[in-house]
Amino acid sequence: MIVVLAGGTGAARFLQGLVRVVPPERVTIISNVGDDCQMYGLHVSPDIDMVVYHLAGVADEERTFGIRDDTFAVVEALARFGYETWFRLGDRDLATCLHRTNLLRSGFGLTEATASIVRAFGLACTVLPATEAPLRTRIRTDDGLLEFQDYFVRRRAEVPVRGIVYQGAEAALPAPGVLEAIEQAEAIIVAPSNPLLSIGPILAVPGLREALASTPARVGAISPIVGGATLKGPADRIMRELGMEVSPVGVARLYADFLDVMVMDQRDAALASRVEALGLDVVTTDTIMSSMDKKVALARTVLVSLGVEV
Repeated sequence: MIVVLAGGTGAARFLQGLVRVVPPERVTIISNVGDDCQMYGLHVSPDIDMVVYHLAGVADEERTFGIRDDTFAVVEALARFGYETWFRLGDRDLATCLHRTNLLRSGFGLTEATASIVRAFGLACTVLPATEAPLRTRIRTDDGLLEFQDYFVRRRAEVPVRGIVYQGAEAALPAPGVLEAIEQAEAIIVAPSNPLLSIGPILAVPGLREALASTPARVGAISPIVGGATLKGPADRIMRELGMEVSPVGVARLYADFLDVMVMDQRDAALASRVEALGLDVVTTDTIMSSMDKKVALARTVLVSLGVEV
């Protein structure tokens, strides 16, 4: 089993390549749920849905979220009743959220609800929420503590970040199957996702870091920072605002207690010795996933670095 810690666009794109290198039934994805929210009375799991839509081939890859060619009749109609519509869920995206919400209200857990969605989209991989508890990422700013979607969508991640809070993490438990997947994995990959907003909430679940540190599998991470910046998203700005080094070295420091291999772009090859000084193996390659061939090549390189035959 190949286990991937995932959240956001980078993870979804990497997974598209991974399931073309190994059979998808060998892939288990542990997804961030810190972005989850209640919108229009529905439970929205943006990172879970982003992964599902990308793997199912229906994602709106230009917008990087939602379903391609979706319509927005429901959200536009809600505006008539005074609802705020800055969080624009398409009609088919709303159907996914409606199904999830109905299952949760019927007594199913988020793990079971996610499995139902994965099956409905015809996927053979396993997608697990990191926790079923209400763990929510909050952003500390000069305007106070903001809900994640308020910061990320409504304010377009343009507000300076003074701190990050994983609200509810201390009381959270790993979702069913999560610890078992880590213990039984032949390799574990931290996807090239925002290390603070996407991977951070996963690692905040009690027991997750310890499980990663003690697993017999090799653990590798792909740096989302290339040449001192991110291709998309605010990870570089947030790291800088919080006094962290914006480089693969800065990312490696966040994962060093459980990491074995850091995969970084060839443009950052000069930093390899500094990452190795943290006790990690380093692989430099092309990490820019601008085509399916490059996604596949990156997945193959990462697997080989972790000792998986491909």
